[in-house]
Amino acid sequence: MCKMRTTILAILIGLTGSVTPAAAGLFSATGAVIAIVAEDVFVGEAEGHLNGAGTLAIRSQKNPAHTCVGEFTSSADKGGSGQLRCSDGTTAAFQFQRLGVYSGYGIAKFRRGEMSFAYGFTPDDAGPYLNLPMGKKLKHDGVSVVLVDR
Repeated sequence: MCKMRTTILAILIGLTGSVTPAAAGLFSATGAVIAIVAEDVFVGEAEGHLNGAGTLAIRSQKNPAHTCVGEFTSSADKGGSGQLRCSDGTTAAFQFQRLGVYSGYGIAKFRRGEMSFAYGFTPDDAGPYLNLPMGKKLKHDGVSVVLVDR
């Protein structure tokens, strides 16, 4: 009888272990992030969870070694906010407005200036939500997202 209980317990632990990671994916979504700082474009991904918490990671297109990671919380009616830490030692608080479940835009405030960002958009559709340099637009060149003359 004891051996049978141990076997059943082992089976239940095995099933629970295999179900948890798959179930976690059902309650989160990942989307593209595009950010602009001066003449540099950062791209990456954000992952949001059903409870409103999430993470993001972006990298510079000019210098891929320059990266930023952060955490955020959000709600459907109030938008969201978070903190960003970059590989060059800079940090920023950011706020964003949700436009839908999977899209929105916002501003990160660094000591040296601002970073505008949009998530859940293609490069063509993100432009209106970003503070692009005068006379520039976003373009996907097949490899990366770049700023080009209008």
